[in-house]
Amino acid sequence: MRLPSAWFKDGVTELACWVHVRRTFVDVVKASGSPLTQTAVEKISALYRIESEAREQALEGEVLATYRRQLATPVLTDLHDWLHTLAAKTLKNSGLHKAVHHALRRWPALVRYLDDSDRPIDNNPIENAIRPITLGRKNWLFISATRAGVRAVAIMSLLATAKANGLCPHAWMSDALARLPTTLNRDIDTLLPREGWQAINR
Repeated sequence: MRLPSAWFKDGVTELACWVHVRRTFVDVVKASGSPLTQTAVEKISALYRIESEAREQALEGEVLATYRRQLATPVLTDLHDWLHTLAAKTLKNSGLHKAVHHALRRWPALVRYLDDSDRPIDNNPIENAIRPITLGRKNWLFISATRAGVRAVAIMSLLATAKANGLCPHAWMSDALARLPTTLNRDIDTLLPREGWQAINR
């Protein structure tokens, strides 16, 4: 299924997930008990403490962005330098080597959450949104055709996006399907389930 180009007119920003990076180090800790790997886990945990403190203070918008930059930037700089030093000392094909290089390869996308307070530090909210799909996929194993599967994924993604934006998925989809036949391709993004949808359609 080809997605309308209007959906991506502002480009696509890649964000990497700190949970997944942390998990690669945790797996090595479990396998080898490496003190160096445990240090990596602790350094990443410091980033999450900053996020937790920000939530406790209910920080939002530019206040949250400034808070992150002031507290997380030094932690990230230290972690990046430490990983570079460690990369030269680890044995190739070791679990620690793979974990370190995975983090360094993803670094630009990992620190991008500092640029915008609306960007999460990880993709846990998305994973939680698709959890029902993951739990039910055995039931959908024989969905009948690849194209049908792609359509199902697109619909489920849109419904999860509607929920994430505080919209009623049923109300949004009913309105979008009713307007779809008369909506020009260049205006297709007006049907997206994003914040402001209800205001647009009143």
